[in-house]
Amino acid sequence: MFYLVGLGLGDAKDITVKGLEVVKRAKRVYLEAYTSILTVGKEALEKYYGREIILADRDMVEQSSDELMADSDTEDVAFLVVGDPLGATTHTDLILRAVEKGIQYRIIHNASIMNAIGCCGLQLYNFGEAVSIVFWTDDWRPDSFYDKIAVNRERGMHTLCLLDIKMKEQSIENLMKGRKIYEPPRFMPVSLAAEQLLKIVEKKAAEEKTDKNALAADTVCVGLARVGAEDQKIVAGTLKQLTSVNLGGPLHSLVIPGHMHPLEMDMLRLFALDDSVKELLTSSQ
Repeated sequence: MFYLVGLGLGDAKDITVKGLEVVKRAKRVYLEAYTSILTVGKEALEKYYGREIILADRDMVEQSSDELMADSDTEDVAFLVVGDPLGATTHTDLILRAVEKGIQYRIIHNASIMNAIGCCGLQLYNFGEAVSIVFWTDDWRPDSFYDKIAVNRERGMHTLCLLDIKMKEQSIENLMKGRKIYEPPRFMPVSLAAEQLLKIVEKKAAEEKTDKNALAADTVCVGLARVGAEDQKIVAGTLKQLTSVNLGGPLHSLVIPGHMHPLEMDMLRLFALDDSVKELLTSSQ
């Protein structure tokens, strides 16, 4: 059996009992190591699970599925995923490949940012389509996701912004020369995501393409860091304020509220950076 096991969001102990049982009896255990990270490393997982763990990078998962699933028709193989196994399309692709090979699979679910984001006080059923915010470069500044935020806000829905992760990436020069040299890991902080969003707002204002339902510098947003960990942080502030907030280490997320129920506003007041944010929330009721 080929198992896709969710690890949850925090540390080694967030795995489910069912998932841990699979890990302990599996012939091989892989850890997907590029769509997300835990607050602890592979060594901490190995110590808690009592098992050797093989890191599975993007190349292995996307190009060497035969190696991943080898012998899983006669023995158990576990593929560990931070959060929930179906939080990334890559893992859906693995399932399709398993079916093509005639290999049985089973999914063991766990908490992911998609449901744990409720910790900020906004109701999960009021969230619209999630968006991804990527690192900009000097000559690549995508902003098409902004239209989805505008549509969500027009419908009164909240938007979860998933912030970019760069794991085992190659520079263009090394890629072109075929050199297996990788850049250090990078994780987008809330401050940078807010800064890029603010630049999009300013650009659209200059182009006179503003939308009253879209963002503004004084829109109250929520920044989150290390959701599920003991040191998780949640702050509510204006988009402008969040450009200078420091929430510490990864992973970060950003939420842009839509129409809020009074209870949701009460919850956001708990995380307000200052009294001015509380006043904005009060005035919007």
